[in-house]
Amino acid sequence: MTPANLMAQLCMSSTFNPYQAQIEYLLTQINQNQALLSDSELKELAIPEIARLEAEKAQLEIMAEAFLKNEAGAESEGVETSTSKAILEVRGGTGGDEAKIWAQDLLRMYLRYVEIVGLKAEYIDDDVIKISGRTDLTWKNSEGQTSEPEIWQFYPFELFKYESGVHRVQRVPSTEAQGRIHTSTASVAVLPEISARAIVIREDDLEWHFTRAGGAGGQNVNKVNSAVELTHRPTGIVVKARQERKQTQNKDIALEILRSKLWEIEEEKRLTATNQARSAIGRNLRAEKIRTFNFPQNRVTDHRINQSWYSLERIIEGELTDLLLTVRTQLNQSPSSE
Repeated sequence: MTPANLMAQLCMSSTFNPYQAQIEYLLTQINQNQALLSDSELKELAIPEIARLEAEKAQLEIMAEAFLKNEAGAESEGVETSTSKAILEVRGGTGGDEAKIWAQDLLRMYLRYVEIVGLKAEYIDDDVIKISGRTDLTWKNSEGQTSEPEIWQFYPFELFKYESGVHRVQRVPSTEAQGRIHTSTASVAVLPEISARAIVIREDDLEWHFTRAGGAGGQNVNKVNSAVELTHRPTGIVVKARQERKQTQNKDIALEILRSKLWEIEEEKRLTATNQARSAIGRNLRAEKIRTFNFPQNRVTDHRINQSWYSLERIIEGELTDLLLTVRTQLNQSPSSE
């Protein structure tokens, strides 16, 4: 198989391929060095660097071709995430200090719900949590055929995956002296925990930076360079982890988050290539405004399904089952090709 044909198959494959991004990165590096061959001073440096990159690319192409052969004929839907833990991140958006407060309120809402339904949550960073466990939810679908409540069993990612997107709030901030309503936003990202076997990450693609964690946590946290910042060179993704006392633990967490983010990129490519991009609404498209919390009207509106709940206070306090399962049910019924 020629390199051109290989790259075409990698791009067309609906299965996540761990080698595609690395091969593309090497191609970029090779092209940059080839541009230096016309420079008499840099040519001698560029020639051995091109040879090294070409050799590395050839090895990756062999592994990628073997991967495609192993996957040939299999109708894969990508990395299995139905039983995955969830990594949930909430970031303040537009709105200054009020946006930061709103992000904290949203994170608190999710933490309360996790506690209510018997899941477990642990902090990875100040605004990132990992949710684990399994829960059985009793819910009556108002649009269903039966009047009896049903029991739904969920692992974290399947339960929360449609929460990704921009959440808008309209309310009077506590710092507003004249009682004016302000609009602020926060973005929510929900990613599955991806196993190390599913996503291959080359150590040469990683850049590590270590600092003191600071804040609460005792003398060890404040004196030792336990906080980590990880940069993935091919994609530019930056991941931070600093909650654990030991640097090795934070490194493992950072790699875990990086795998999830790389999965998200490849999953969006896969859905686009198979004309299923619409099914990713509320999961991969982080810039999409999905929900508005209107405090003066006690209303929460999900814009993807055009439905409102007039129980904002209860929802903010963590009563999310009806909202989550209504959104999930209606989005899953929507045609993916619209």
